[in-house]
Amino acid sequence: MSTLRLEHTESSAVGLFFNDRLLCRYVYQPTTAAKESPKPYFHPVNSLAGDTLTNFRPNDHPWHHALSFTLNNVSGANFWGGPTCLKDGYKWRDDHGAQHHIAWTQLEANGTTATLNHNLAWRRLDETIFKEERSIVISVDEANQTWSMHWRGRLTNVCGRELSLGNPSSLGGLKGSHYCGLQFRGARELLDDHLDPTIKITASDDKDGVDQVHGAAADWMEWHGQFDETLNRVVVRFANNTGPLQWFVRRNYPLAAFPIQADENLPVAVGADLNIDHTLTFKCVAL
Repeated sequence: MSTLRLEHTESSAVGLFFNDRLLCRYVYQPTTAAKESPKPYFHPVNSLAGDTLTNFRPNDHPWHHALSFTLNNVSGANFWGGPTCLKDGYKWRDDHGAQHHIAWTQLEANGTTATLNHNLAWRRLDETIFKEERSIVISVDEANQTWSMHWRGRLTNVCGRELSLGNPSSLGGLKGSHYCGLQFRGARELLDDHLDPTIKITASDDKDGVDQVHGAAADWMEWHGQFDETLNRVVVRFANNTGPLQWFVRRNYPLAAFPIQADENLPVAVGADLNIDHTLTFKCVAL
């Protein structure tokens, strides 16, 4: 019988295997540089066929850490990585925020389901800004060559003052640059431009292509891609479980994000919660 198996490297990472093939690895205590805003990340994320779907520290944006949850600007604190976006432009600073693993609350695999729940602290300098309860449930549907990841988080403002969440668009930078939230930096071949009509981006309101999907409000969007060498096809579906959001997508450096906010800053009151509820589904498609 096919089952999921966890392999835990203490104080480092959790690998998840299905039929002895690595499905994904969650690095919960990263060793990335401070200027990249260290945060837990999944890499690699593989299809059931074994193709790697994510890109970790790409040369164009090394702070894009495969699949990770980030906030671009929290009242001036950069939890995204790279140069900090301010009203007068991007500036390199040495006060990046980081996410710190505190404790596991559930870590187990049972049959075709695995649960990775833990608590985190979002810190910048000597201040804790958010405390987070994060829940990640992974399930496999082998018959349909599909597996999914249900990612939920509750971030509580514990810093004693109201916070303002922003991104380059809301802070007066390039309009539509909604860099924030859960982000998926994909393998470069996922969205290439060799004009295969089956390789496309779609959304739940029948929009097709980057120009139509980027910034559109929808419950979900999909990437359709094909890999070099194996020629395997894959469909990646990104779904927001609480209703439509304005999707962020880039094709020339494959990136999908679930923006927390778009063209306006989002206030988070003292003691208030910020909640996310997303599902990513990875499906192998037979030729």
